[in-house]
Amino acid sequence: MALLSRQPWYVATALAVPILVLASPGALKLSGVPPSWAVLWLLPWALVEGPVSGALAGLGLGLMLDGLNLGGASQIPALVLLGWWWGRMARHGPPLERSFSLGLLALVGTVLLNLSLMLQFALGGSSLEALRLSGLPILLAQTLLTGLLAPMICSLLLLFWRQQTSSLRG
Repeated sequence: MALLSRQPWYVATALAVPILVLASPGALKLSGVPPSWAVLWLLPWALVEGPVSGALAGLGLGLMLDGLNLGGASQIPALVLLGWWWGRMARHGPPLERSFSLGLLALVGTVLLNLSLMLQFALGGSSLEALRLSGLPILLAQTLLTGLLAPMICSLLLLFWRQQTSSLRG
């Protein structure tokens, strides 16, 4: 349990998320909107590591990504909640191995992350009409792109990290 988080090399893979956010590969954008790299990394991590490590990884990712943005909204609450939820789902349910399940979980996670950001902007004084006009197309594009990339990226990370934890145990 929580074997990957004890290995500095695997924890350092979280640094790929802010690097991908900053690099923002153009080929992986839909109408100028990138996928949610944090969701694509956090989902397999939480499924392998469990709820506590998933929540802590969500906190760390949120801190790194909030440090890149000067906006008033934080990704921390949603990422912590998603990391805990996905880790709990892995511990108390059947193993999630199907690509469709990973894509659906990433899709739901991206929607929750974007709704959390939209809610924070709305509570911060932004007009609801401006949020509806600007936030909804971004939410839809990012959700679709993340849901389409998740079966490939999350499946590979999940397979790799599960193999590593089995080799660390034995």
